[in-house]
Amino acid sequence: MGFERKGEAVIAAHDLDDLKLVYRVLHEGLADHVELMETAFLLELQDFLHAQAKADGVDVGDHGAWDAWLGNDRATSCERRNAARREIDPG
Repeated sequence: MGFERKGEAVIAAHDLDDLKLVYRVLHEGLADHVELMETAFLLELQDFLHAQAKADGVDVGDHGAWDAWLGNDRATSCERRNAARREIDPG
């Protein structure tokens, strides 16, 4: 496991649980760091984790199931989240 530079790119091999943790922490901080929202890294990490979750039989459209798979034991339901949701302007 680790990082390897290939030209301008960095190739990484890391434990799935570590990737889940990194995603949870980054996702929690999006409101304070909106510049992360559209980075290739975050989008590709989310796509990768979605594919892994789907392979494990998780409906990633069900935020509770997705959060549980990510290991987020503090997750709230979509209804509660949407009620408290604030608009984030990435611009």
